[in-house]
Amino acid sequence: MTKRIVIAGTGSGSGKTTVTLALLGALMRRNLSVQPFKCGPDYIDPTYHTAICGRLSRSLDSWMGDADTMTAIFKRASFDADISVIEGVMGMFDGKNPLLDDGSTADISRILDAPVLLVIDASGTARSAAAIVKGFQSMAPGRIKGVIANKTGSASHFKIIEQAVMQECGIPVIGHLNKMPGVTMPERHLGLVPAVERGDLNDLFDTLADAAEKTIDIEQLLAIAQTTDLPPVQSALFESEHGQPVTIAVAKDSAFHFYYEENIEILRSLGANIHYFSPLAGELIPDDADALYIGGGFPEEFAPLLAAQCEARKSIKRAVESGMPTLAECGGFMFLTDELMTVDNHVYPMCGIIPGRTIMKTTRAALGYREMTALTGAWLPDGLTVKGHEFHYSVFEPSSTVVPAYQSAGRFGAKPDGCIRYNAVTGYAHIYFPSNKDFAAAFVSAARAFTRKEVTI
Repeated sequence: MTKRIVIAGTGSGSGKTTVTLALLGALMRRNLSVQPFKCGPDYIDPTYHTAICGRLSRSLDSWMGDADTMTAIFKRASFDADISVIEGVMGMFDGKNPLLDDGSTADISRILDAPVLLVIDASGTARSAAAIVKGFQSMAPGRIKGVIANKTGSASHFKIIEQAVMQECGIPVIGHLNKMPGVTMPERHLGLVPAVERGDLNDLFDTLADAAEKTIDIEQLLAIAQTTDLPPVQSALFESEHGQPVTIAVAKDSAFHFYYEENIEILRSLGANIHYFSPLAGELIPDDADALYIGGGFPEEFAPLLAAQCEARKSIKRAVESGMPTLAECGGFMFLTDELMTVDNHVYPMCGIIPGRTIMKTTRAALGYREMTALTGAWLPDGLTVKGHEFHYSVFEPSSTVVPAYQSAGRFGAKPDGCIRYNAVTGYAHIYFPSNKDFAAAFVSAARAFTRKEVTI
């Protein structure tokens, strides 16, 4: 028998993350080993999970990866945990398609046979809370096992909601969190400010855990989370493959830290050693690098400091121009352009590899899933398909013709996208390697084939 629970919400803003962090803190105080997960293509909420649990939070997305892949990732990460807590995305049924559950919290709950705690925003509601819960029950019969009322005004307010839900829905309301005006989760354009930038979070985590222990029945949560073991799954996703070891330099710091942990683990399974370095700290590409991976993040928030790291930028430019296989996603792509213009119209030099500039906007430029088919160029096998996601507030303005990397299909149709430059594959899309392990294998193969030149990087 194992314990696992999904924390779902009625919509964005219902308080899933606040409730999840409060529950994680309360569970950790019981000296349990807690494995956190996040539904959907999210890099930021998992940083908070990881900070509070001391275990890397993993992403689960049933559109970017199939059911066997989701099960394999879940079982691999949680095999030695006492309980797994899976935070949902948006509303419980929100995903890729308004007519299907693909990519939704509900789909992950079904795939993992995980009971659901539904978080409702109780502010401004009384008996109507039962109607909300009953509506969600009707679309997931038998799946929702309990409710948590968030943003209640008082204990008596909670009691009204508890009685209504119990009578009309037949499931327990296991507790509530009162409104906490003194507790804030700072946000900016892509969501919460990542935990990696917040410094010491112990006071926040203690406040939330205290609140959960006072007004949520943690023992009842543990009872609801008790369920049967998942059946064995056949997946070669993380199977080790023999080959000449290579070293992939991965940029990782406060400016570049959007990486799916499964991406890194798949690269390792294919024979790659991962060597992290920090462009923000002025670190050069490691001397032993055979390939370069620069993920997303917030280069716009650190543009002055990145611009000041001249030697680090030159190191990357020389490496890419030497033909080093490179993958740059979103923030990494922005960093490889000539320059970056912030919303206050300041212009900062970047690496000068991709001809053009990225310009930050005050409104969202793109959001959504992408299915990409590789075009001929760099280390990408022609016709290879891979899935990913875009979410950014900048636009790219080329100063000369660029060669697209993919044919990218999204909600509004398909178009050439990304950019091939030297042996670099770049673009706004964050690639999810578990959607097609061949993508990662092609990257590692290119690293093996790369003949290092006499380049000081």
